[in-house]
Amino acid sequence: GLSTGAIVGIVAGVFLALLAFTGIGLYQFAVNGVYNPYKMADLKADAQWAEVVNQYQRRSDLIPNLVALVSQAAGHENSTLTGVTEARARANSVQLTPEALKDPDAMKRFSQAQGDLTTALSKLMMLTENYPNLKANENFLSSQAELVGTENRITVARNRYIAEVVKVNEV
Repeated sequence: GLSTGAIVGIVAGVFLALLAFTGIGLYQFAVNGVYNPYKMADLKADAQWAEVVNQYQRRSDLIPNLVALVSQAAGHENSTLTGVTEARARANSVQLTPEALKDPDAMKRFSQAQGDLTTALSKLMMLTENYPNLKANENFLSSQAELVGTENRITVARNRYIAEVVKVNEV
C-alpha cells in the first residue's frame, strides 16, 4: 500500500481543500449575505432621495408661472411675491446629494430652505383667497392644483426615502 507519508499528504490535501472551500463559502456569505444586501438597500435609499429631490425641483419649476399669475391679479402684494421668489432661489441654491445626506448640517440647511419655501407658498395661497378673479382664473386653478399634487408627491417621496433608510439601518 501507501506509505505513511503519502497517507499524511492525502489527508493534509483533503483538509486544505476543505479549509479552502470553507473559506470561499464564508467569503461568499459575507459578500452576498451581508455586504450586498446593505449595498442594495443603500442604493435604493439613494434612488428614493433622488425622487425627493426630483419632486422638490418639480415644485420649484411650477413657482414662476404661479407667481406671474398672482402678480397679474395682485401685483401690489409685492412683499409676498418677493418672499416666494427669494425663498425659491434659496431652496434652489441648497443642493443635497446622496453623499451629503450623511452630513446633519447639510440636511438641516436643505430642510430649512425647503421649509421656508413651503411657508412662503402657504402665504401666497392665503393671499389669493382675497382675489375672486384669481380664484376664477383657469390657469391659476390648474397651477394651484399642480402645486398641491406636487406637495403630495413630495410627502410620498420623503416617506419612501425614510422607509428605505430604515431598511439600510436594519441590514
